Amino acid sequence: MEDWKDLIRTVPDFPRKGILFRDVTTLLKDGEAFRGVIESFYKRYVSNQVDLVVGVESRGFILGGALAYRLGVGFVPVRKPGKLPAQTIRVEYELEYGRDALEIHRDAIRPGDKVLVLDDLLATGGTASATCQLVEKLQGIVVEVAFLIELLGLKGREKLEGYKVFSMISYEGS
Repeated sequence: MEDWKDLIRTVPDFPRKGILFRDVTTLLKDGEAFRGVIESFYKRYVSNQVDLVVGVESRGFILGGALAYRLGVGFVPVRKPGKLPAQTIRVEYELEYGRDALEIHRDAIRPGDKVLVLDDLLATGGTASATCQLVEKLQGIVVEVAFLIELLGLKGREKLEGYKVFSMISYEGS
């Protein structure tokens, strides 16, 4: 896992000044590392009887789709408004700089489905919290909320209080 951290590029001042962006595309392009990440998630969740993996736009699609395939379960995308073609439900949430929203298809999750929420990065927790709300509105059960990377200084876990949270790689600060 430490080797994986070395493969993540840090881009200063993106998307705005003062932000250190953790770019996972450099890890994803390394086939051995990408496979290792998916295998590590697989080992963690293979015995959890997960019914669905929910991935958050956009890098959550990459990790979530690969993991769902490996687990032999379905994958459900959560997207920004207006991107899904059928009937959706929506949750709005606060950002550092305003509000945003996420949507999921109304028929994506059946009541009682055990769901793993997976995204590439836990920062403030807003996106993950909104995703969990969407799952629960459809009466799914959030088994765990998992991330490749966690930025400890932004305290995203606090926003996810009450959920089991897992991250593979952590960075101090924001």
